[in-house]
Amino acid sequence: MVLLGSLVNAGVIVVCTLFGLLLHRIPERIKGTVMNAISLAVIVLGLQMSLKTENFIFVIVSLVLGAIIGESIQLEDRLNSIGEWIERRFGNGSDSSIAQGFVTATLIFVIGAMSVLGALDSGLRNDHDVLFTKSIIDGFTAMILTSTLGIGVLFSAIPVFLYEGGIALFATVINKIVPEVVMETFLIEMTATGGVMIFAIGLNLLGLTKIRAANLLPSLLVVAILVVAEYFFM
Repeated sequence: MVLLGSLVNAGVIVVCTLFGLLLHRIPERIKGTVMNAISLAVIVLGLQMSLKTENFIFVIVSLVLGAIIGESIQLEDRLNSIGEWIERRFGNGSDSSIAQGFVTATLIFVIGAMSVLGALDSGLRNDHDVLFTKSIIDGFTAMILTSTLGIGVLFSAIPVFLYEGGIALFATVINKIVPEVVMETFLIEMTATGGVMIFAIGLNLLGLTKIRAANLLPSLLVVAILVVAEYFFM
């Protein structure tokens, strides 16, 4: 079943979010410290990812152009509006963190090479090991995020499934038209570019900045274009 890995990944996020809700009742003082710990871990993860680049110019250009595109189409506002709708639909009126939980978790779970590589393995070889491994990582992350950001994390399972499932379904087409060396380079530079976004999310979680990280998402498309352009024209 081509979509098994994507389904498991989304399902684990849902289940672990529900477990995380049990931790949601811990004292605010502990929540604050836990949130700071999560934020620091996210920052380190982003830094680690960003240092994997082999061409930092790609990362810079992708982020700049991606930011321009994202701001132009107000991508973060659109994601937030979805989160706010979820908040109105499922919130209790006093919980204003649902939108933040949805957007933050979605970005963390979607950005990264494991989503793409795992989905391609699912689609091409019916091998779900990468997505199963990612599910474990995402599950623990979802549990911890939920303890501080609440039920909004659960709804991130939907875009995760759509993103990974879409790649898995079109994996055969992608494999036919994208040379292996291009895919390898793309995964490296996408990971590095995504790492900068993850780093920004960590800073936001700490409350140090208010970077509109979701508006940087088009950078992942830009880096793909740059990698393809380098392969064919340089």
